[in-house]
Amino acid sequence: MSEKSLEEQIKTKAQQARKLAQYMSSTEDLVENQILKAQEEGKFNNLPGAGKPLNLQENPYELPEMRMVFKILKDNNFAPHWIELGKDIDADLEKFWQEVDYFCRYTRIIWREKHNDDVITRYNNKKKHFYFESRITLDKISKKIVDYNLHCPSFQLGRTNISVEDEMAKVINTIENSIEQSRPK
Repeated sequence: MSEKSLEEQIKTKAQQARKLAQYMSSTEDLVENQILKAQEEGKFNNLPGAGKPLNLQENPYELPEMRMVFKILKDNNFAPHWIELGKDIDADLEKFWQEVDYFCRYTRIIWREKHNDDVITRYNNKKKHFYFESRITLDKISKKIVDYNLHCPSFQLGRTNISVEDEMAKVINTIENSIEQSRPK
């Protein structure tokens, strides 16, 4: 195939695409003009159901034979496993960051005043234990997210996996900043 014939084919296809685009554009304009004309003539006034809320009870995307099953589940507050798992993940993350905040407040109380070595040693042991427990909690949440993504029916609904190391770095940074801000000067 020569380069000239390839160029001719490309030009021919471009012309055809241009003609199709012009046709589609003119059709869209025609429909839009007809809608505007009907609005001006008042043909959309006093339509049945005007001003009333839409009935969104029926999901047009679910299989008709499954509607009754989904209605029974919905009426009894049941949801698919992946939705319940998503709620668990949200609750776990919220609880985790509340615990981090609580430990930061504890840290500020400890470091607000000078204490003896026993208090500081006890605090450092609690901090190590808190970091250990935080890592375990983040591992569990990470595994739940993986499970959620495996059960989720669509990848668009999936959640971003968390990096336990990155989240631990945030936790450590937050607590160390609390120490620095609370130390008496």
